[in-house]
Amino acid sequence: MTNKTLLGTATALFGLVMISATPASADLLDDITQAKKIRISTDVAIPPSGMMDSSMKPTGSDVEVAQLLAKDWGLELEFIQTTGATRIPNVLTGKADIIISTLSVTPDRAKVIDFTKRYATLQSDVGCLKSSTVKDWPDLKDKPIGVSRGTTQDTTLSNMKDKDLKISRYDDDATMVTAAVSGQVDCVASSATIINQIGVKNPSRVFESRIPLATFDLAIGLKKGEQRLMDKLNAWITENVKNGKLNAIYKKFHGVELPPDMRS
Repeated sequence: MTNKTLLGTATALFGLVMISATPASADLLDDITQAKKIRISTDVAIPPSGMMDSSMKPTGSDVEVAQLLAKDWGLELEFIQTTGATRIPNVLTGKADIIISTLSVTPDRAKVIDFTKRYATLQSDVGCLKSSTVKDWPDLKDKPIGVSRGTTQDTTLSNMKDKDLKISRYDDDATMVTAAVSGQVDCVASSATIINQIGVKNPSRVFESRIPLATFDLAIGLKKGEQRLMDKLNAWITENVKNGKLNAIYKKFHGVELPPDMRS
């Protein structure tokens, strides 16, 4: 055998060794399965979707959705506490595996992360102090509207350039509600559920929905490119919509059922 032939054979064998030594690229579903744990980004300061009970344990509709998912998949659940502004960064940086935290599906967000099919919906309104005279957009002139930074409500109001709105931004829903409860703002833009919570915290300052914003689909968020995890999540949502478990969770905390077109 010539030196040239030996060199060619050695090179080929070296290539095969290198290929076999290169580990197969694992995806996020593999990582979750191997860890036997799923890390879920959830805001526990936005009742009734996420909150702490009297024993300081997480509860709420999103919390129970996350718990049901982990139980069905046989995984340990770790809540990664978050705010509206940090939900998406949590999955992009690998701090959390998925987001279950009143995450509305929007075109801008879909450029950054992937969404599953919807597991719930969110009605958003501008709510004001019950004693106020606000009925429509013109009545909001010069009235600060409290909103949680980085939420769909914040984006929706910010894009209404023709309304000349005065927006007061807060770091999270809990801080925004505190501002409404304490009299810092007489109007907020949020989910109808959170608007109703203000009067519960301070019966002397009851808020009610006055101007509808939009109804948003809520979905589980995950990093782009994780198709196997996406497929498994979608199958899980389909199953638990069909068996009524997701509807039961939503009704338990929000007092209403999921939209009929989700349950049919």
